[in-house]
Amino acid sequence: MKKYAWLIALLFVANTAFAETTPLDASIEKLQHEWAKANYQTPEKDREAALKKLSEEAHQVTAANPGRAEPLIWEGIITSTLAKYQGIFSAGGTAKAARDLLLAAEKIDTNALDGSALTSLGSLYYKVPRLGSFGDHDKAREYLERALKVNPNGIDQNYFYADFLLERGEYAKSLEYFKKALNAPARPGRDDADAGRKADIQEGIKHAEKKLGIR
Repeated sequence: MKKYAWLIALLFVANTAFAETTPLDASIEKLQHEWAKANYQTPEKDREAALKKLSEEAHQVTAANPGRAEPLIWEGIITSTLAKYQGIFSAGGTAKAARDLLLAAEKIDTNALDGSALTSLGSLYYKVPRLGSFGDHDKAREYLERALKVNPNGIDQNYFYADFLLERGEYAKSLEYFKKALNAPARPGRDDADAGRKADIQEGIKHAEKKLGIR
């Protein structure tokens, strides 16, 4: 048996490595990079078209993986970003569609992708104008604080909470969370998204400091 121990160990390592990367993982990784490209690197005039195309691709991933929270989250993120670049008549319906996707993901697994559904829901509730029961700063705070409990050191969790606080006029606390976001650990394989988010954070810091009379 000992003479085959090395072969058994090698097969175990190979199987473990194979298990770490699934077709769903690869699809999510592709959506992440395409989203970063569309949101940060594409000329603004072309972003709506790029994100619309990407939202259709994300929907295909969701349809191919029923019952999984991760594709729902990324379809929701992409759809909510699309709303940002649409005209006023389209944006409301798109934002609601994003909310429904994220709520569905939350029901499946609140903690999936480090609580990204919670972060994205929180950002929608304070960024989208009040539409019926949609725009709601109390709900936004609740979701964003829940997201921070899931991932207290995450760059997005701290950035969106800081941005929310800035909008609410809580400038000192906002600056604290912007700085925490700026010093968040790098996300493996997400260099493109981290670079774009850090630019957002720097803008947030400038605004918070200006309001506090620091600059």
